[in-house]
Amino acid sequence: MLAIIKNLRQTIAEWWAEFTLQTKLLAAATLFVSLIMSGVTFWAVNSIQQDTRMNDTRFGRDLGLLLAANVAPLIAEKDLAQAARFSHRFYSTTSSIRYMLYADENGQIFLGIPFSESQVQNSLTIQRRINLPENFEDSAELPMVRQHITPDGEITDVFVPLHHEGRYLGVLAIGINPNARVVASSNLTRDVTIAVFISIWVMVILGAVFNALMITQPIKELLVGVKNIAAGNFKQRIDLPLRGELGELIASFNEMGERLERYEEQNIEELTAEKAKLETLVSTIADGAVLIDTSLNVILVNPTARRIFGWESQDIIGQNVLKILPAPVQVEITRPLYQIAAGEGHGYQSKSSNIASPLDAEVERHGDRDRGEFRITLTQPTERTIRILLTTVLDQYRDIVKGVAMTVQDITREVELNEAKGQFISNISHELRTPLFNIKSFIETLHDYGDDLSSAERAEFLDTANRETDRLTRLVNDVLDLSRLESSRVYNLEAVELIQPIEQTLRTYQLNARDKGIELIKDVEPDLPPILGHYDLLLQVLTNLVGNGLKFTSSGGKVAIRAYAIAHNTVPETATTEVEAESPNQTSQFVRVEIADTGIGIATEDRQAIFDRFFRVENRVHTLEGTGLGLSIVRNIIEQKHHSRVNLVSEIAVGTTFWFDLVVYQKPEPKPTKNTEVLSPQDANVLVIET
Repeated sequence: MLAIIKNLRQTIAEWWAEFTLQTKLLAAATLFVSLIMSGVTFWAVNSIQQDTRMNDTRFGRDLGLLLAANVAPLIAEKDLAQAARFSHRFYSTTSSIRYMLYADENGQIFLGIPFSESQVQNSLTIQRRINLPENFEDSAELPMVRQHITPDGEITDVFVPLHHEGRYLGVLAIGINPNARVVASSNLTRDVTIAVFISIWVMVILGAVFNALMITQPIKELLVGVKNIAAGNFKQRIDLPLRGELGELIASFNEMGERLERYEEQNIEELTAEKAKLETLVSTIADGAVLIDTSLNVILVNPTARRIFGWESQDIIGQNVLKILPAPVQVEITRPLYQIAAGEGHGYQSKSSNIASPLDAEVERHGDRDRGEFRITLTQPTERTIRILLTTVLDQYRDIVKGVAMTVQDITREVELNEAKGQFISNISHELRTPLFNIKSFIETLHDYGDDLSSAERAEFLDTANRETDRLTRLVNDVLDLSRLESSRVYNLEAVELIQPIEQTLRTYQLNARDKGIELIKDVEPDLPPILGHYDLLLQVLTNLVGNGLKFTSSGGKVAIRAYAIAHNTVPETATTEVEAESPNQTSQFVRVEIADTGIGIATEDRQAIFDRFFRVENRVHTLEGTGLGLSIVRNIIEQKHHSRVNLVSEIAVGTTFWFDLVVYQKPEPKPTKNTEVLSPQDANVLVIET
């Protein structure tokens, strides 16, 4: 039982808690008003009933005293028949009398209306009597009045003592019916009060329903719509057929939603376009880019960064960047990365050649608190050097750190070039200083002691100074030639007979080869077709290659130049001329040029580097003259100007062979035009290539 009561109370509490404060206040006010109206109604009904009883009592008392005064003499004379007739007439003419009973001084009933004495006597198996209080006969002027409830309604009983000439004869009992008008009025007042009570609740309920349908429901719909709009759902609309202020409010809300939806679509399109631009930019830049959040999880990474860190086959989005970076990078940037992501960056700048721990890095703090720069050498999968730049990503007010942008640059080539440049500066300084010193020394000797020297000695000094000047000029020309070749200068390619630059090169180095005891060999195929090229540039290529061969070949060795025609079934990848652009299914004609020597050879690890600027195989010992620019110039001329490729075959202590292919010149077929111009043979043999 207690459990049932507890559950009932809990259910009622939950049901009551679902109502709004407004509903609760309305219910409380209605209950208060209804209770007041109920109290007033009950008070009015009770007052009317009390007045009715008092009226019935006074009427019954007066009626009983009147009847007793007229009947008492007849009772005293024992004239019961006359008393009965008089009472019957009195009963018949008075509608309010319910019954009339006469009892003697002992309380025995001897006459009753509407039934007779004989009926009373015969119908009762037990003789009835009226029990009256003691000394009742002494209160002649004070009839006793009471009310009792019967199945037919409430009856007022009036007991009047019968006295005649000072003698107590008995008692007269009269039953008075309630006043019909008063009772009807009392019932009507009660019914109207109950109707008013019910009407209050009905009106309150109807008002609540109207409020819920016409006011509360639209307000709830508006509240839900505002919440959806605040949450970013700009497609929210309210469809309620209302007029007045609420209707205008709903229409304004829908219009606001439509405008916000249009603005959102426009902003989404702009953001999508900007995002696409940004992603395209990030994916195409040469530097690696990694964007991480403040928890150091990867948000964005471009293909360059994937290639540098070996992430091509990994799904790294959402992973912690420190767990997937190479170990040397983790060791170097872990602490700075945490500090920059937390907004505590101090601007790190680190340079390290081979990082094993933070103590191995040279760290320099500077004033930029939002950036950090690190140079790290990786050994896996190949040795390379990278530069990492850390930059904080701030919000629009530049107050809160939203993430960190990591820029990764592969500076291996830069480091190698810097190293080669340093070597070049060292070499060029040495090479320039030596001829300058020699020139200065011999000229000073001639200036100071010229009169003491013989003519042969003065001639020897001047000849030495002249050779050193030529050597100095050659060094400067190499630098100028490389600079000129790397510019955007346009070279005209025309038909060139290779036999001419080959013979000129051999004549140039004939004396030098004879002095060193080296044999120069020319092996050129007869009737070699002309090639498409630039005479001066090809002459420089042959000069540099033959010069290198003589420099690295010992006495008794050989240096050979070979040229012969070959055929390719496919055109080179770098082909750009009309002749080179023929169908791969057709055979293209080329001339292959080889420069071979029996010198010291080139080690495998140096075969790629020898074509770089400033690089020399003998850089570390400085045993031979040169600037390290000759092969770089050769590669530039062959690959950039003649669109071919320089190849080499070498073996230590056996020799080296450089070779390249040049396309055979073919006279272009003139295109038919309306105004055909006649070209001179010289003009017809020239084709301009812009690089």
